[in-house]
Amino acid sequence: MATTKPSISFEEKFAKFAERFQPKVIAQMNDYQFKLARVEGEFVWHAHENTDETFIVVDGELTIEFRDGQVSLRAGEMFVVPRGKEHKPSASAECKIILIEPAGTVNTGDAPAGELTASNDVWI
Repeated sequence: MATTKPSISFEEKFAKFAERFQPKVIAQMNDYQFKLARVEGEFVWHAHENTDETFIVVDGELTIEFRDGQVSLRAGEMFVVPRGKEHKPSASAECKIILIEPAGTVNTGDAPAGELTASNDVWI
């Protein structure tokens, strides 16, 4: 008989870290990872040439800027940034988000590695 794993509590997982712009993996489905992140302030302009990137806001408000406009998201809303589309997420106050993207995706995409570049495949 197969064992059933417990459900994943976003609240419990968010309680395990406080750093900003450092996504933490909470689950994997096939080649895609589900990551939690706390964001506040401005991220870097970047694009992901080989994949779309999904943002789901759990708590707070997130703005995703594009060179030709922006989208604003509140808790309970999501947006898919198309592959190759340059974007810059930001939040004026702390915002909790879920990211869905292929395993191995670097959070800063094609931007030069810097202080906001997160270690990959960090599970909580």
